[in-house]
Amino acid sequence: MATKKANTNDFSEYKRKFWQLFAYGFLGVILLFLFASWGFFGKMPSFDDLENPDSNVATEIISSDGVVIGKFFKENRTPVKYEELPQHLVKALVATEDERFYEHSGIDAKGTLRAVVRLGRDGGASTLTQQLAKNLFHGEGSKFILFRVIQKVKEWIIAIRLERQYTKQEIIALYLNQVDFVNGAVGIRSAAKIYMNKEPKDLTIEESALFVGMLKNPSLYNPNRKKRAQLVLDRRNTVLGQMVKNGVISEAKKEELKKLPIKLDFRPESHSEGSATYFREYLRDYMKKWVKDHLKEDGTEYDLYRDGLKIYTTIDSKMQQYAEEAVFEHLKNLQKEFFEGKKDQENAPFVDITPEQTQQIMNQAMKNSERWRKMDLNGKTKEEIIKSFDVPAKMKIFTYEGEKDTIMTPKDSIIYYKHFLQTGMMAMEPRTGHIKAWVGGVNYKYFQYDHVGQGARQVGSTFKPFVYATVIEQLQMSPCDSIIDSYFTMPKGKWGIDADWSPKNSDGNYRGTITLQKALANSVNTVSAKLIDKVGPQAVVDMAKELGITSQIPVQPSIALGAVDITVEEMVGAMSTFANQGVYVKPSFIIKIEDKNGVVIDQPTPITKDVVNKDVAYAVVKLMEGVTQSGTGARLKWGGGGFIQYDYSFGNPIAGKTGTSQNNSDGWFIGMVPNLAAGIWVGNEDRAAHFKSTHMGQGATTALPIWGIFMKKCYADSDLDVSKEPFEKPEDLQIKVDCWTPKKVVDSTAVAPTEEPDMDEFGL
Repeated sequence: MATKKANTNDFSEYKRKFWQLFAYGFLGVILLFLFASWGFFGKMPSFDDLENPDSNVATEIISSDGVVIGKFFKENRTPVKYEELPQHLVKALVATEDERFYEHSGIDAKGTLRAVVRLGRDGGASTLTQQLAKNLFHGEGSKFILFRVIQKVKEWIIAIRLERQYTKQEIIALYLNQVDFVNGAVGIRSAAKIYMNKEPKDLTIEESALFVGMLKNPSLYNPNRKKRAQLVLDRRNTVLGQMVKNGVISEAKKEELKKLPIKLDFRPESHSEGSATYFREYLRDYMKKWVKDHLKEDGTEYDLYRDGLKIYTTIDSKMQQYAEEAVFEHLKNLQKEFFEGKKDQENAPFVDITPEQTQQIMNQAMKNSERWRKMDLNGKTKEEIIKSFDVPAKMKIFTYEGEKDTIMTPKDSIIYYKHFLQTGMMAMEPRTGHIKAWVGGVNYKYFQYDHVGQGARQVGSTFKPFVYATVIEQLQMSPCDSIIDSYFTMPKGKWGIDADWSPKNSDGNYRGTITLQKALANSVNTVSAKLIDKVGPQAVVDMAKELGITSQIPVQPSIALGAVDITVEEMVGAMSTFANQGVYVKPSFIIKIEDKNGVVIDQPTPITKDVVNKDVAYAVVKLMEGVTQSGTGARLKWGGGGFIQYDYSFGNPIAGKTGTSQNNSDGWFIGMVPNLAAGIWVGNEDRAAHFKSTHMGQGATTALPIWGIFMKKCYADSDLDVSKEPFEKPEDLQIKVDCWTPKKVVDSTAVAPTEEPDMDEFGL
């Protein structure tokens, strides 16, 4: 009996120890959860953190027609609301990742028990809410088992808090906004845009299944990796199977969808690719200053890359596209002619410079290169760096047929790129000042200098309307007044010049008595020189400044022929004043800026100024109409390009002006209709590189065709409503603009395209 009693006591002791251990364990678990929730194992998110999770939201750049044309981001994330998600995407997500999502409160007890019993062999038990908690507040976490347990406890606590804080629909939206789909796509909106070029709401069932399938391992199941095509396809079909299992789609529908291949419209988003790249970089530079002047309520600066601002710009996505297409189409053709003309030229692409000057250009280009910067940082000597430029290397180069892999020395690549013609083009509405298109170069990835807002170049004869406007205003002259085109010399000392100045006409001829209208139409240099002599250079400089020109203008008579460097942005803004009845409106590019909650935090007001009266402005417009009717811009009437026949042909009134600087280094054209003005500059990066002949290098050949192609595309798009109407004539116009001639004047530009002479002008 004693033995039996001892055994009973032993059993009771085991029971006591078991319950003691259980109590300690239970208490330990409770304490573990309490300590974790109190932040003993690291900071836990507060109520405000849960309300406003730190999610690195990208700043969006939005066009005037509602298209996202670019982003600023560290993580390319743009949030989407639950209402914008297709239901088959939501159901595929729940069916695959958390079948009991709508039944639990953050932790799936049944799934957790299964995972413990099976030791995780059938997968983990993380709910969607737990995965969201992990993504929001600590990522993948530690692999050390003790730390991993603590992190799992924290996930549970955060998940429960999230379930209390948000609805199930909000949790799904938050989850899909947080997921990294790789290739720069963070969140479902970026993923849909980059992989499919769609909004999430437009995703099909199989596309939704593809994205849900990626969640298991976005890198492994990346559909853009062709070597893993079958693996990705199988994973997508597994998701379709889960959708059948959970009653989302039928077995027959699954079999139908399984047969469909994976189709991508892969468009990676980067700062150097996409639409309006030069404008976006200009905007980024502007926003760096903006954030310092527009602080948050707490006094801190907005983070352009994390705070999810929405910048509503004046850019029209269609006009921007048409401008980029026009630049590409014409310069692709023009570049062929340039390469052909330089083929056998010694020291190509440079013209009339010494070997020492050439070497100076090359030395500067080498020092500005990324190769030089990196080698210098790595401690290489100047001699070692220069020597490396003669060593052949594998590289990708820009061509108009796409990037090309090749082998050449870095020095040869510099010469290759020096051959390329560059451009700056801007279009704006004269009445609002809204910039509608901005093309700062031919390819931002390879040529990052912005020739619209950054680069000032010699404007040539596009400056002449400012001279004529000054004369009409101050001397009350009209376009129909006559002046003698004859040999003219301005003596040394007059207007501060240090030598006699005798400007020549580009064709070497003199026309005798001529109206101002004909003089500007044919860009007669002697007439412009005589006109500035009448009013003085200072008056013309003052007029240009009133018209918004901020570039430095020398107070010299030679500015009458365009011997001054001005940006495309300034020139288009100034010319638009005449189309806007004499009122200058400063070019603008921002409509409003909102924070991530949609609150407007900045809404710029237009800057305007009365410069000349309506009569003077209209007289200048009529003068510029003569340029496109019978002068240097007459090619717009029949589509000529100087070396190629384009199919644009405009019969509506167009006010325009061509310009060509000395030695054909710069070609310009600025053209206007009542509600749109656009200006284009074309030239090489280095002024020493240019066409030899005026026939190829003049603005009517290099720049005007881009305007023509662009406007033809705009006119073909009825949504844009670009005007073909005449410019509005002021009531009781006091200046004579309709010039009657007693006999027909044979215009030297009114000839067949095949017999076209060199009618454009030199700047000097």
